[in-house]
Amino acid sequence: MYNYDYYKTKKNFCFMKRENFIRFDWAAKRLLRQKSNFVVLEGFLSTLLNEDIKIKRMLESESNQETYDDKYNRVDMLAEDSKGELIIIEIQNSRELDYFHRMLYGASKVITEFIKRGEPFENVKKVYSIHILYFGLGQGKDYVYHGFTEFRGIHTNDVLKLTEHQRQQFKTENVGDLFPEYYVLRVDEFDKKAVTPLDEWISFLKTGDIPDKPKAKGLPEARESLLFGRLTKEEQRAYDKHYDAVRYQRGVIQTGLIEGHMDGLKEGKAIGRAEGIAEGRAEGIAEGKAEGIAEGRAEGIAKGKAEGIVEGRAEGIAKGKAEGIVESKREIARNALKMGLEKEAVIKLTGLSTEDLADL
Repeated sequence: MYNYDYYKTKKNFCFMKRENFIRFDWAAKRLLRQKSNFVVLEGFLSTLLNEDIKIKRMLESESNQETYDDKYNRVDMLAEDSKGELIIIEIQNSRELDYFHRMLYGASKVITEFIKRGEPFENVKKVYSIHILYFGLGQGKDYVYHGFTEFRGIHTNDVLKLTEHQRQQFKTENVGDLFPEYYVLRVDEFDKKAVTPLDEWISFLKTGDIPDKPKAKGLPEARESLLFGRLTKEEQRAYDKHYDAVRYQRGVIQTGLIEGHMDGLKEGKAIGRAEGIAEGRAEGIAEGKAEGIAEGRAEGIAKGKAEGIVEGRAEGIAKGKAEGIVESKREIARNALKMGLEKEAVIKLTGLSTEDLADL
């Protein structure tokens, strides 16, 4: 989640110290679209894509027009670079299960919008789709992922390449260069010291802080142009209002997750108890029947049933309850830690010990 820095006013808490920098997503809405600030965005893109990016102009698309939800939920930018390639930048604050599908739709939509009817297919523009996410999309250990297209032989495992004529005509080397490329920045997963220029950018995206002498391209300019104090009073009020909305939304989501896990814990206890009783009863009856046949059918069945039911029920209840409670608590602890809760808070919430959290 966001590691917000708070400053205090007479009425409320807000997200930035007055002398600090405004966050990237708000800047993307208001400041980075201005030509005078292209150098900041160019620095970010150059660092991420590992090539010198020059923005020619900002574009409008059906897919990046603001809606009511966009005001605090996501920010879309569409830029054309000096090579005529299109770059989508989307910043998403809230969780969406079908976000991968939206990534695909957004890139496809831009491709179709920027080719005219009757134009040859070779005029389809290259698209880079960059997604800065403040939630855990998918499962993975990294905080930056790159997706691209590759055609590989199912029998020979070789990569399909362009012909010499195609390389000359399309001015590129690889088949994958013709297809959209995706970058997913899982900002919340960044939890180390910034070492590389890309790390410096990820750290800024997460914390809103820029070091005194940043190495990453574009960040020195960001220190100058993204100062909170340079905003007008009206812009400062709009900035505060925006982050009040973001904070409220994320608080609602976090509360829902915790409450959902607590409900799951209760349900897990009930299910574990019921399954334990049923399994214990079944095992007890079977064991009782086996002993009854050996020692005498009538006496054995009665004795086996009685002992088996009592012992099996107790063992089944204990086992089911213990496993259900522990697993539910561990799931709550795992998600709470991932959302950034301190270990002490997680221990207090779940009742688990420090040793129980060691392997999470």
